[in-house]
Amino acid sequence: MRRVAAGLLKPFTETAGLARWMLVAGVLLTAVFVVFALFAPWVAPYGFAQTSAHGVAFPKLGHPDSQHWFGTDRLFFDVFSRVIWGARTALEVVVLSIFFCVVIGVPLGLASGYYGGWFDRIVVLVMDAMYAFPSFLLAIVFSFLLTNVYGGSVVAVSLSLTAVYIPQYFRVVRNTTLSAKEATYVEAARAIGATDGRIMRRYLFGNVIQSVPVLGTLNAADAILTLAGLGFLGLGIQSTDAAEWGHDLNRALADAGGGVWWTGLYPGLAIVLLVTGLTLVGEGLNETLNPTLRRRRLLPVVMPGRAAPNLVEEERS
Repeated sequence: MRRVAAGLLKPFTETAGLARWMLVAGVLLTAVFVVFALFAPWVAPYGFAQTSAHGVAFPKLGHPDSQHWFGTDRLFFDVFSRVIWGARTALEVVVLSIFFCVVIGVPLGLASGYYGGWFDRIVVLVMDAMYAFPSFLLAIVFSFLLTNVYGGSVVAVSLSLTAVYIPQYFRVVRNTTLSAKEATYVEAARAIGATDGRIMRRYLFGNVIQSVPVLGTLNAADAILTLAGLGFLGLGIQSTDAAEWGHDLNRALADAGGGVWWTGLYPGLAIVLLVTGLTLVGEGLNETLNPTLRRRRLLPVVMPGRAAPNLVEEERS
């Protein structure tokens, strides 16, 4: 019987083990960039827009060497320092955009799902209209509009990404609220005279917020790519304002034809590694925390046959 049970549990244990390994690998890979972002002034040998040190100017398009590990670009910037400082820019944009999405999308979805009626129909119409646009096109439009107000700053890019991801948070929270508000404990809270605000804060918020961390990690990976795309098109953060990998890739296009490979390789590699790490974290959390995706198998009842007494005695021994 133990052998039969072990064979039936093997697919579940393999899936759970894979999810744990994905989560651990993603956390470790993401933690490296988080350390770079938090300690960029100490990790990076130079500033993100520094062109000289100790009175000596950096070479233009210098090859990687002991002084400049990743070489220099056409603006005399140290590529290694730009990659390190770029991690801080990416982290700031992702954290701010997800924070704005949670602050706006979660309460809006909670109120819309709870109250319903005309308020729900209007908000759903607006969110569906935003969700119908291609996400990158919507980010370009908002970035173009916000750049005229805030300039090419981290706040402008973060708000542009917020407009892209708010509909996702709204829809997830609203759909969860629609089912949760019909639960027995909510009816009991209404019966004892609890106000709508108290019901949403104390009884519904804890249930509808469970899917938000997973959604946030998955959106973080997509936000890195969207940020890089905006920077590549020249709608993101400029070189003198902060280090941004997408903008560095844009400038590296002119270098590729001349055989200068290092100005585009390392920023592109940083984007790939950080997106991979955040994706692994999101998928690992989704497999671990989401009960609807867990592969559970019920053990069938296996009755020993009459012709197998020796097998039963062997398993008992």
